[in-house]
Amino acid sequence: MTRRTPAPFSPNPLSTMSNPTSSALPTPTPIPLPDRTRDIPDSQDSNSSFQPPHPTPSFQKPKLRLEIRDLDHPGSSKFLSSINLSSVFSTAVNNVLRLLYLSPSSKDTHPPPTRSVTLILRDMDGVAYTAGSDLDSDHKEIHFSLRYINNIKPTTRLAHEITGVLTHELVHCYQWNAKGTCPGGLIEGIADWVRLNCDLSPPHWKQEYGGKWDQGYQHTAYFLQYLEKRFGEGTVRRINENLRHNKYKECSFWTELLDSPVATLYEDYVKASKPDPAT
Repeated sequence: MTRRTPAPFSPNPLSTMSNPTSSALPTPTPIPLPDRTRDIPDSQDSNSSFQPPHPTPSFQKPKLRLEIRDLDHPGSSKFLSSINLSSVFSTAVNNVLRLLYLSPSSKDTHPPPTRSVTLILRDMDGVAYTAGSDLDSDHKEIHFSLRYINNIKPTTRLAHEITGVLTHELVHCYQWNAKGTCPGGLIEGIADWVRLNCDLSPPHWKQEYGGKWDQGYQHTAYFLQYLEKRFGEGTVRRINENLRHNKYKECSFWTELLDSPVATLYEDYVKASKPDPAT
């Protein structure tokens, strides 16, 4: 029985794919992760030449491991041929730490002591989930579905989608969770906010204005992006840091951090972001 990661995280799928299986294998296309948000057309190849405007701070990296439980699965071949895992994994870790903790010398943020991350590729339902290893909670496991990888279409999106899922899961290896009391929707929203700001959003993502703020995933990620722009760079970083020590109490958490209840902030987001039907 594995122990769960400090970020409470449900192993439910991030998304679902229903496309038929393809036997064609893509040409290897190692992909660097950019450092700022920009729109990526659906037809754009994932092997971007974009270079970040500033050097990324260098964090101490955890030990990164790979375990493939079925080398004969077609998803294994697609995974191995689509990305340079060493480069993608290392860069993704650095981007997660940069976006959530700014720099190694920052005195205002404190990343958890994650010592190793093992990526396990196996045939399973869903997309991916993160858990603590049997060793201790400082060692994480990311379980990634070979079935999902095999069904990614078109194959030109393999590198982009694989990197996006890995980046999302790596956030769960490094985020705080208010001692296990943080709403799951905020946990998942922060993970997809990081993915969004690494230019790794899939084509089906879009802003949605109904429902609750904490529905999670991209729905909450776009709300967090609004807060980041409204209150300034580092707002999501502050949200994550404030989940480090104390248990989550919704009213005091948001009013102390941003001077308004989260329901009011979400109403402001909807009003500011929802297209005017008259235009």
